[in-house]
Amino acid sequence: MFDLDKWQEILGTMQKNKLRTFLTAFGVFWGIFMLVLLLGAGKGMENGVYNRFGAGAKNSIFVWSGKTALAHKGMVPGREIKFTNEDLEAIEREVAQLNKLAPRNRVWGEYTINYKDQNGSYQVFGAEPAFLDMNGERPYRGRVLNEFDEREKRKVIVLGEQAAKVLFKEQDPVGEYVNIQGIYFKVIGTFKASGNNSGRREERAYIPFSTLQTAFSQPNQVQMMLLTPQDGVPAKQVEDKLRALLAKRHKFAENDDMALGIENTEAEYLKLQGLFSGISIFVWIVGIGTLIAGIVGVSNIMLIIVKERTREIGVRKALGATPFSIVSLILQESVVITAFSGYMGLLCGTGLLALVEHLLVSSGAELPFFANPEVDLEVALAATLVLVLSGALAGLVPALKAANIKPIEALRAD
Repeated sequence: MFDLDKWQEILGTMQKNKLRTFLTAFGVFWGIFMLVLLLGAGKGMENGVYNRFGAGAKNSIFVWSGKTALAHKGMVPGREIKFTNEDLEAIEREVAQLNKLAPRNRVWGEYTINYKDQNGSYQVFGAEPAFLDMNGERPYRGRVLNEFDEREKRKVIVLGEQAAKVLFKEQDPVGEYVNIQGIYFKVIGTFKASGNNSGRREERAYIPFSTLQTAFSQPNQVQMMLLTPQDGVPAKQVEDKLRALLAKRHKFAENDDMALGIENTEAEYLKLQGLFSGISIFVWIVGIGTLIAGIVGVSNIMLIIVKERTREIGVRKALGATPFSIVSLILQESVVITAFSGYMGLLCGTGLLALVEHLLVSSGAELPFFANPEVDLEVALAATLVLVLSGALAGLVPALKAANIKPIEALRAD
């Protein structure tokens, strides 16, 4: 039941001791404020690092060939390994738990792409459609490569957005033709990339893999492959099977790291997850420690208040006040201080994070390892609940002490 007199008394006590109430509340405010900032900064760092992976698959396996460094079955080191289309077929046929496989070749050299009187030197790649999807190149204007382009060896091209801006300025490139080494390709779209080195990736161009093999004299050659495992299957498991198969087909030792280049993005992703789990635990320890310090301050102040009001509490009990009414009075004052100051700390912390995010977005600044600082709604609600409970806990000991004061002893107190 709402007791207006009791609330007026609590507010009156706070106003009577403004400085003490302010300093007590500031301890709680600062604790939750720092907790929110630390959590937001940690999340921003996590988002920034994960953004370096871009929109591509987080369990990708990049594979490229090299030269053997170990002797194997009578063959000397230094042999060059070359992948073929038959290797692609064998991988799809024999490597179990494989989800997607896509090759990519490069036109050798930085060939000039010409459009009327404009030109630019950009890397030109031939890739199957799945490669762009797994690698994180997303359509921006028009469309990207599809299965019909690959199957029919069409002379079509997808430009990175940065390359398109140089060649076409403000003009829409879709439907226009560009010239690469005397061969004309129809522009069917542009793409944008996110993550690590996204600007340089948008200075590339893609044509169908089959078209590149035919038009640029790379028959039955495969320079790079990109694979992803099925859902729930560790990428390392597929990597090991792939290494064993290629070692058998090309006759090199499985432990020869120079013969086969492999980049497993899932391994790096899992390492980062472990790192940020540790950072999150550290942030919570520091933040909660700061918050506990504020709560202890509230408890100590409430003990002082009980001591100062000993005579008053004795008079109340002599006039018939129940222990529950004494306990509730002290608890309510403690909860008011902690809940209000904690809520203000939560509000200021989330407000500052929102301001930082707004400034980053409006200015267009891109920090290398920091993006979208934020605090989860669940965390904010949990913090508010903990504050209320902590406020009650902080005032419990002083309240019980006040309830146990005997009226005779209280009236004798100075």
